[in-house]
Amino acid sequence: MNKTLFPIRVLFIALSATAGWLVAYTIREWDEFRVVAAFIGLLIGVLVVLVDLMLKGFSLRGLSAMTFGIGMGSLVAYLLSTSPLFGAGDEQVIYLVRLALFLIVTYLCTVIALRGRDEFNLVIPYVRFVPHEVDVPLVVVDTNALIDGRIARICETGFLSGALVIPRFVLEELQRVADAEDAVKSARGRRGLEVLGELRRLPYLDLRVHESDAKPHEVDAKLVFLAQSMKAKLLTTDYNLAKMAEFHGVPWLNLNRLAKSMQRDLMVDEEIEVDLVKTGREDNQGVGYFEDGSMVVVEKAKALVGTRVLARITSVLPSAGGKIVFARLLGPVG
Repeated sequence: MNKTLFPIRVLFIALSATAGWLVAYTIREWDEFRVVAAFIGLLIGVLVVLVDLMLKGFSLRGLSAMTFGIGMGSLVAYLLSTSPLFGAGDEQVIYLVRLALFLIVTYLCTVIALRGRDEFNLVIPYVRFVPHEVDVPLVVVDTNALIDGRIARICETGFLSGALVIPRFVLEELQRVADAEDAVKSARGRRGLEVLGELRRLPYLDLRVHESDAKPHEVDAKLVFLAQSMKAKLLTTDYNLAKMAEFHGVPWLNLNRLAKSMQRDLMVDEEIEVDLVKTGREDNQGVGYFEDGSMVVVEKAKALVGTRVLARITSVLPSAGGKIVFARLLGPVG
């Protein structure tokens, strides 16, 4: 039980029992029933707390949808009850029919509103960390993108426009992964939580937590449904999830494609600067790397490993992990 709510609930139950005792105290005829009245007040307080516990997980989104459903149901029931259909007849029968009509229509409208609360766009402004304008591009982020970690560095640059939406069920899945007994899986989950903390600390980033619990049970299906209902893009590194989103017409952002598009276009005879970090396979070779991960092999640079050198490109070979650049040493830098 929540440590903050526990004393409040205990205090409420105590006040309910005290209220029952005071009611009996103010009515002289009930003096001999003070203990019974206090016990009844205690039971009422316990009942209210139990209802509170049963409503755990009932979000503001659900409450707004239920209120909307009750309001619409009441309006429809009123319009039907005031129609000419009930203009004549036995008053008692008309009263009972109107009562049944009000209960049934209100119930049905409330259930329909709750079932469609994920498409209930009127409450989207409430599911955010800070108030912002609603009319901004939305990007739904999945667990894999958070664990990947590159999203934090991209957001630091300010290139990613729009608001990032983190569904509550993604946070719960991330927590389950972090609490897993498998050490590798747990480390991945903790890294995802650390990335989320980095995103949370960016003052200029519009980060929102979505409280919705979409109808599908699978997390992937929930993500696609949520992005579709919010008319948002989906940010993921999961190829299968991306293809599912594409099938449902949901645009998706591919971090791997972004990283590949950021690789430098290199030409033969172009001069480059690179930090040599190790020796190559062949004699007198020094090896360095560009920021995009491309390997640079510099001939006759073994003695300069650990320094920054100037070299001229002699050839560029594509590989599965990126590009391999071969260059001829021109000299040290600085």
